[in-house]
Amino acid sequence: MKKVLFLFFLPLMLSAQGDLLSYGSVDWFTDYDAAVSLAKEENKKLMVYFTGSDWCAPCQMLKKDLFETTDFENAAKDYVLLYIDIPRNTDLLSAEQMEHNKKVLSKLNKKGVFPLFKIIDTKGKEVDELSGYSMNGEVQYHLKFMKKNK
Repeated sequence: MKKVLFLFFLPLMLSAQGDLLSYGSVDWFTDYDAAVSLAKEENKKLMVYFTGSDWCAPCQMLKKDLFETTDFENAAKDYVLLYIDIPRNTDLLSAEQMEHNKKVLSKLNKKGVFPLFKIIDTKGKEVDELSGYSMNGEVQYHLKFMKKNK
């Protein structure tokens, strides 16, 4: 009976996590308002990552070289993370998610720079940003950026 109840409630539990995206053991929000709310609640800064997951080669390499490391996992504990993807293949996101991401892009990344990290404090003030990736496996700039702004 417990197994049947678990199978019944599993889809409900997963749909409640619809605003989260996981890479390794790090969770990223995909909803701006939910991320801001949690950042305020936990008194943490928000780190927004702008990516073009299906067309931006530096974004794809950065995901592999940085996000899947223990160093990133440790540095990420100081932030609430927000993942904003602007793919060219519109089938990768729902229409609602794409519209949401474009609104956040127009608010926080007006120049359309990819990849871009932006740090926002609990009052909504933009604190710092870091753009680009040279695709050489050197992610120390990104880790220093995160440590400096925590």
